[in-house]
Amino acid sequence: MSEDMSIEAWKAEKKKKKMQFSAMQNLPYEVKVKRAEIRAREFVEKLQDLGMEAHVSVGGLDSITLLVFLRHIGIDVPAISVSSLEDKSIQKVHRALGVESVAPGKSKVEILNEYGFPVISKRIAGKIDMLQHPSEKNRTVRHAIITGECGEQGHYAKNSRMKLPQKWLNLFGGYENENEGVNYRKPDFLVSNKCCQFLKEEPCDKWAKEHNSAPFLGLMASEGGQREEALVEHGCNYFGKTVIRSAPFAPFMRQDLLQLALDLDVPVPEIYGEIRRKPDGTLYTTGAQRTGCSMCGFGIHMEKRPHRFDQLRERNPKEWEFWMYRCCTDPETGEKFGWGRVLDYIGVEWEDYPAVQMSLFDMMGGENNGEIDSNV
Repeated sequence: MSEDMSIEAWKAEKKKKKMQFSAMQNLPYEVKVKRAEIRAREFVEKLQDLGMEAHVSVGGLDSITLLVFLRHIGIDVPAISVSSLEDKSIQKVHRALGVESVAPGKSKVEILNEYGFPVISKRIAGKIDMLQHPSEKNRTVRHAIITGECGEQGHYAKNSRMKLPQKWLNLFGGYENENEGVNYRKPDFLVSNKCCQFLKEEPCDKWAKEHNSAPFLGLMASEGGQREEALVEHGCNYFGKTVIRSAPFAPFMRQDLLQLALDLDVPVPEIYGEIRRKPDGTLYTTGAQRTGCSMCGFGIHMEKRPHRFDQLRERNPKEWEFWMYRCCTDPETGEKFGWGRVLDYIGVEWEDYPAVQMSLFDMMGGENNGEIDSNV
């Protein structure tokens, strides 16, 4: 928000952008695919004008589909990934497609021990992280996180979105009990949203800088959260002061992505199973719907069982045992602990076997059986 814009004008502008973006999301599939091609070509042309190159940052099925799509339309640029963070079946597809592997900036274990657990959501974890690391500089923001009352930068708004939802205030707001005269709890573990920064973003940014290149990303606003906000605000192609990126699939819905994967015969990693169609025409993957690092807990509180850690237990019991019980060391007691402590605290069941049976694919577990992720 610019300094000379009132909060009412800012809200109106955001609402307008949201409506325009929603209209793009509702365009026919064929139109969105053609539009993605146009945006991708525009991005490459603009980079050429700037004397820069382009590359694809690859992870799971969304960005694998983007890579195949770009090659299909004649944009054959390098592809990179911190592949060691991905499932073994995703790594296999990366190798088959010639994706260059980039080393992570830190190990997963280092991230959890030094910075904390990625839990709830990126936005909320960032706020809890700030509460856990108070300073005079962030005092006003901490006050807003607890009360919703903003300072000058927030136009002195009351009940702002800066305030943590009450459920999470009750569990994580205790760091400000003395300052704010409240009586909230605080956990015996750290929380952070810095995992992606150190594991993926910084290594990929370093590669991009060394190669004078900017990335294509397989992001879709339909994923929600901070991704949606950024894509609605900046669109498919963004040339900012510090960030340059293209997200040609920004207006895609999940159905668009899966249909394009079928149309282009994209290699689907085993962890996703197969892309199939329900009687009503809806496409879905028979295995995992989404994938991420085995130590990521963002959104875990909203998942039905068998949730991601249940599925990890079936695929790789040894890795599950490591992450749940002994990936971290308590700095005060020296006790080993893991995600089990975190999930217990936020009320997510994990130690018992879920009542819902695993699918046959989940029980087969791909190629990872019996091995602990080497990136620990």
